[in-house]
Amino acid sequence: MIRRARREDVEAIVRMLVDDQLGATRDSADDLGPYLKAFEDIEADPNQLLMVADEAGETVGTLQLTFIPGLSRRGALRCLVEAVRVRADHRGSGLGGELMHWSIEESRRRGCALVQLTSDASRVDAHRFYERLGFAASHTGFKLAL
Repeated sequence: MIRRARREDVEAIVRMLVDDQLGATRDSADDLGPYLKAFEDIEADPNQLLMVADEAGETVGTLQLTFIPGLSRRGALRCLVEAVRVRADHRGSGLGGELMHWSIEESRRRGCALVQLTSDASRVDAHRFYERLGFAASHTGFKLAL
């Protein structure tokens, strides 16, 4: 079942972030304080959805959606998908595709004209996954760490 994340899901979400080749270098489950604060901010913002995949009461997948109103594309609303993670023992089960299909349908339901995401250049398998779902690698992304 895909549902909105609850405060009690935060620890499991952080563990999925940490159990990742890139996340292991930037996240830590040692102090949940910053993550709980971020969760509160996400919950307070109507343009944010933090979702989890729940299997028998266990959080086994997650992603965050941000709905962005804009002037481009004739004032189109777009959805940004972030932090897609599936717990290690559920990878390869189709859960990631289920989460993404749910996200696309939720974006349609909200009237979005576009669903977009970024994926680290080193995540070649993830790129193939997104392309199989119909996403096109149409842009080059840039980031500036602050």
